[in-house]
Amino acid sequence: MSAARKLLIFGGLLLAAFGMLYGLHYALFVEHQTLDRMNGSLVTAFVDAAERNLPAAQQAIDEYAGRKYDYVRQVDAHSHWIGLAMVMIIVGVLIDRMALSERLRLSVAVAFTLGSFFFPAAVILQTFAHGSSLALVLAAAGSALIIAAMSAAVVGFARQGIKERT
Repeated sequence: MSAARKLLIFGGLLLAAFGMLYGLHYALFVEHQTLDRMNGSLVTAFVDAAERNLPAAQQAIDEYAGRKYDYVRQVDAHSHWIGLAMVMIIVGVLIDRMALSERLRLSVAVAFTLGSFFFPAAVILQTFAHGSSLALVLAAAGSALIIAAMSAAVVGFARQGIKERT
């Protein structure tokens, strides 16, 4: 088994397990409290609006928006870890069929693995520091690594298909 295949398959299994454990932790210890706070912010906003206290209503809506921002990113991150892990495993099974050098296949595997971890991790980092430049740069770098790895994989598979037809 090649190093690239091992990295993608075992890295994918570890990343999937990590994403599932993170999702379980979030569901058990954080999600319900977050949803309760979101609901409370909306109730407060409607009550304040009914009482014509528009500044307080706007503040409650802003609190809701901040909590919703965090909630969406937490759920997205855990599902992205799991989804990217599944793609890693599939590519790992097929990577030795790519018409690329072993060194390039290993580079694809490393880029895919690093990007698949750091992109969702940076999304979670955004919940701790809204608008953080570091989190945005890490998310962009992680997604760029994934895009580069997938693009190289497509080229490798396409080259293999051309070789087989000739």
